[in-house]
Formats: sequence, structure tokens, C-alpha cells
Amino acid sequence: MRDYFLRRLLLIPPTLIGVTIIVFIITRLVPGGPLERAIMESQQMSVMSGGGGASQAGQGMALTQDQLNRLREYYGFDKPMLASYVDWMGKVLQGDLGNSYRYNQPVTQVISSRFPVSLYYGLVTLVLTYLVCIPLGVLKAIKHRTMVDNVSSILIFIGYAIPGYALGSLLLLYFSVKLEWFPMGGFVSMQFNQLGPWEKVVDLVQHSVLPLICYLVGSFALVTLLLKNHLMDNLAADYIRTAIAKGVSFRKAVTGHAMRNSMIPIATTFGQNITLLVSGSFLVETIFDIDGFGLLGLNAIVDRDYPVVMGVVLLASLLLLIGNIISDILVALVDPRIRFN
Repeated sequence: MRDYFLRRLLLIPPTLIGVTIIVFIITRLVPGGPLERAIMESQQMSVMSGGGGASQAGQGMALTQDQLNRLREYYGFDKPMLASYVDWMGKVLQGDLGNSYRYNQPVTQVISSRFPVSLYYGLVTLVLTYLVCIPLGVLKAIKHRTMVDNVSSILIFIGYAIPGYALGSLLLLYFSVKLEWFPMGGFVSMQFNQLGPWEKVVDLVQHSVLPLICYLVGSFALVTLLLKNHLMDNLAADYIRTAIAKGVSFRKAVTGHAMRNSMIPIATTFGQNITLLVSGSFLVETIFDIDGFGLLGLNAIVDRDYPVVMGVVLLASLLLLIGNIISDILVALVDPRIRFN
């Protein structure tokens, strides 16, 4: 098993290279890049100033050929695609992801400033999801087709059917605008640094309640029903009936036998949720004005901020690959029958 996981770890670098090469090629081929935007903005400024710059360029452009060459060099378009990628990868190995076109800051600084926000919401969402959904799934399996099961299923599916951003808008209108119980948005208040320790905790919680509800409603249904269905299948299996026939109590049969086997699909999907720690939901972040990692990635794509796009893709891909390995480890720990060779 150790050799298997070592091979999985060794596969991470070539996989990251393959993913980043594909995205790098797309950023070079897609129209409307930063160079085209610079030319367009220069043409608009030339038109607004009377068109003098366009006549000087000679070909209807407000930029001279020397200026265009400097722009290509600045944006990294002066070299062949492969050479540009090799240069970018060489900087990445040195811990340099380049400079953002939009923020005019190092990409590592831009990402690190937003990473704690998404990490906070991601960790809280992940912990609350499993703390609530695992006991709820066990309860629904034991109380199948009772009032508890039916009512909880209705609530879960209603929450699953409502998009997070739509629910966020409704929550803001009612709890923030009408009742004024919670702030309108943001991660913390403007005067957060001036508050005391306990006041900072209260302020953070007040800003977190509504966004966390939007993050949680979508994941509740998947984890709860996945555990319930597999637990019911295991409770109906022959080994559970045999254990009960030999004198094992139903409670111990559930917690000591069926529960462990039912946790296998939960362990399988756990690693994939690692990407939620940073990706989040850009729509929820937009509704609540949260400057997180998901919104950063969306704005980078819209603004053609290719260094930030590459940094986001690199980090998200790395977390996904590590998450898959964590899933395999958890499956091996939960199910002793699993042996990776």
C-alpha cells in the first residue's frame, strides 16, 4: 500500500504539468486577451482625443509598432508558446507565479490575501456538513418512512432545489433589510480592527451566518441521503441479521458493523470536497460581497488576468489531486478489505 501511495504522489507533478499546459494554451488562443484590450483602450482614447494618435500609427491604431512590441514583451507574448510556458513553469518552481495584470501585484500576494476568507468558509462548511449530516443520515435510516424521515427529507430537498445565490438574495432581503438582524455583506465590518477579541468573534459570526446557510443547503442532501441509503442496504444485509441473531444488540449492530461499511462512500467523496476549501461559490460571494477565492477566479477570467488564472488553476488542481489521495487513504482505513497494490 505504501508503494501505491508513493506512485500516486509521483504522478502529481506530470498531471499538474498536463493541466497547466492545456490552460496555458487556451489563454494564448482565446480572443480578447490583455494585448487586444490595451489596443482597444488606446484606440478609444485616440478617438476621444480627436484621432491624432491613430494617424500617427499609420494603420488605424493608436499605438506605434515599438509600443506594441513592448506590450507583447510585458504580457509575455513576444516568445513562442512553448518557450513562454517553460519560462512560466521555471518561475513557478521558484515560487513566483508572476504579476497580476489587473492588481499590478504578485499573484502569490493576490491569492494569499483571499485564501484565508475561502479557507474559513470552506472549513466551517465541511465540518458542519459532516457533523450534522452523518447523525441525520443514521437517524433517517433507522426511522425510515416515519414522520422524522419524511419531514427531514422535504426540508432537505427544498434546500437542495433552491440555488445558493437565490437563497442568499432572499435571506438578505428578509434578515438584513427588513429585520436588520445581520449585516448586508462583507467578511467583517469596516471597524473590525478596532474591536475587542470577543467583539471580533461576534462580528465574524454575524457576517458568517447567512453565507454559511447558502453554502450548507446544497451539500446537506448529498451527504445525508448517501449515508442513509447505504446504511439501509447494510442493515438489510445477511451479516447484520446474523449478528442480531447471535445476540448483538441492534444499536451495536448499527454502530459497530453497518456504520463502518456505510462510511465507505462518504470517505470516497471526502477528498473531492477539499477543493471546496478554496473554490467556494463565486455567486454566493458576489451576493454577500465576500472577496474570496471563487470570485477572484471569475474576475480573473473575465478580465483576462492570465497569471491569476494560471495560479488559481494550479492551486485548485493540486488540491484536487491531494484530495483524491486522501480519499483513497480514508477508504483503506474504513474498509480493511481494501488493499492497494
